[in-house]
Amino acid sequence: MNSQKRRVVVAMSGGVDSSVAAYLLKEQGYEVTGLFMSLGTCLEKSAPRKRACCSIFDAKDAQSVAEKFGIEFFVLDFKAEFEKLIDYFCREYDAGRTPNPCIRCNQDLKFGRLLDYAKKIGADAIATGHYARVSQADDRYILKKGLDGTKDQSYVLFSLTQSQLSRINFPLGEFTKSQVRDLAKKINIPVQNKLDSQEICFVPDNNYGQVLKKRFPDRIKEGEIKDFRGQVLGRHPGYQLFTIGQRHGLKIALGKPAYVIRIVPETNTVIIGSKEDLARKSLMAAQVNWISIPDLAAGETLKVEAKIRYQHKPARAWVSAVEGADKVRVEFEESQFAVTPGQAVVFYQGDLVVGGGWIT
Repeated sequence: MNSQKRRVVVAMSGGVDSSVAAYLLKEQGYEVTGLFMSLGTCLEKSAPRKRACCSIFDAKDAQSVAEKFGIEFFVLDFKAEFEKLIDYFCREYDAGRTPNPCIRCNQDLKFGRLLDYAKKIGADAIATGHYARVSQADDRYILKKGLDGTKDQSYVLFSLTQSQLSRINFPLGEFTKSQVRDLAKKINIPVQNKLDSQEICFVPDNNYGQVLKKRFPDRIKEGEIKDFRGQVLGRHPGYQLFTIGQRHGLKIALGKPAYVIRIVPETNTVIIGSKEDLARKSLMAAQVNWISIPDLAAGETLKVEAKIRYQHKPARAWVSAVEGADKVRVEFEESQFAVTPGQAVVFYQGDLVVGGGWIT
């Protein structure tokens, strides 16, 4: 971010990372305003011990950090936008896909609505505690992996546009998590020993089925579990409660490990098979967002390392445009397991994020 840009809004969640990010920016001479996103549904229910990120306890933690640093702090009502995010989450499962709400939250809330607010108050940029890096190369803004490979969060940021990247600051991009923890202790911030959030904040105890049953009580029904030959092997409590590659919860004894291979919403059927049946050499992706390049021309092929889920090790692949730059085909050098519709595939060249899209 241009050093002459002096006012920045920090998305403060009450955690260690966003708190240290705010501190670093204040030390660099920026005029810092802290904002906490009040999401409504999970604000009052989470206990202090829960590893979520939007409870009333987190809001108080964020405020205490802001007071310590002497920076402005506001709580914004994001309930309406957050309800739309939960609706997306539930609709994806109902369509037989596995959603990634964190990416959508970054795209629509943190770097959408929050960035709009920053512009309204005259701030030059928005900052978060993500472990990623932004720089400028020629006429494009570039997204790179965070220096700490174990905490890199560039995968969940692939959908950021050039306009958004031009106004984003990631102060922790050059830090390791241990360095951030050490700094938090050194400056004695109130949340220095707080655990990192691990759950989707609107999914209590990581049980997303509870959310689906509350939103779609009439759509989750028992159905059949079949193999590829169409043989009925058992019954399931609702296809929405399963995802590709799932092994546990099938309650079927086949004498060997069985995995969810396919979900068929139209017939309320879950198809299971062996681990080998999960292998895929290619995939299709839509709603592609390019970052390091303007687009991919029809017939052009790009060599990348492709990552098909957050914890996935990037695999060598070739990306080619199918219908303009918005839809691509990805061919892997080696078969990948549990390619899951609804998840993101993100393309890398070394530390550089080339772009990404949604697996169809």
